Amino acid sequence: MSRIQLSAISPRFRHIWFRNLITYRRIWQVNFIVPLLEPGFYILAFGLGFSGLIGGVSYAGLDLAYTRFMAPALVATACMWNAFFETTYTSFVRMYYQKTFDGILATPISLEEIIVAEIVWAASKAAAAVSLMLIVLIPIGYANFPGALACIPLAFLGGLAFGAIGMFFTGIIPTIDMFNLPIFLFITPMFLFSGTFFPVSGIPDWAAIFTLIFPLYHLVELTRFFCIGAMESNPVLNVTYLVLFTVLFTYLGLLMMKRRLIN
Repeated sequence: MSRIQLSAISPRFRHIWFRNLITYRRIWQVNFIVPLLEPGFYILAFGLGFSGLIGGVSYAGLDLAYTRFMAPALVATACMWNAFFETTYTSFVRMYYQKTFDGILATPISLEEIIVAEIVWAASKAAAAVSLMLIVLIPIGYANFPGALACIPLAFLGGLAFGAIGMFFTGIIPTIDMFNLPIFLFITPMFLFSGTFFPVSGIPDWAAIFTLIFPLYHLVELTRFFCIGAMESNPVLNVTYLVLFTVLFTYLGLLMMKRRLIN
């Protein structure tokens, strides 16, 4: 009963996506403010606090102001937070408390289509958040135009990756309070050690190996490439990693959610 049926996935999942969009439109004002103001707060805080202490950052042969180095990473982390929280806390509420999934399953839409729709919706929210951040970052010179616009489809890919692993955790976490574990053990270390606040080239080789495992590292590198035109890794390998990560955890997310809801 818990076997994944790929044939059950059809374009009908778009109806779930539209359902989430209609719900989101009722609270969009609150969600609109955070990605619009967040980069300004970070840049102001780090610019005032760290610029005098750190000065410039050497990255991929460039000498960058610390805030210019960090700004593209804020875009990548916004993508991660938006997608991951959507398919963990928000999806869990729809599944467990609101019984939305149960109601949808009474229609011809399959469970596989519900899960795919949740992941795609999370990726859509991530891309929207990044779009809002670029509205702030491009005019103040922290993201190159028009190259930084490529961060929007990149955010959708990153959103699929983090939405998929979020759905995987939703399939195995017993209660909503337990989401603190993947956040503390997975999201927080990834946020700190994925080249977000310092170049990975400056850490020991053994630590850099662990950094390569994190999907956020690959997203940060690609975001910096589009925002400042430089990176320390291979973009083909970064994109390939994100695609494979998405495929793997989409499958695992489907498997875990089906086992949880069917069994």
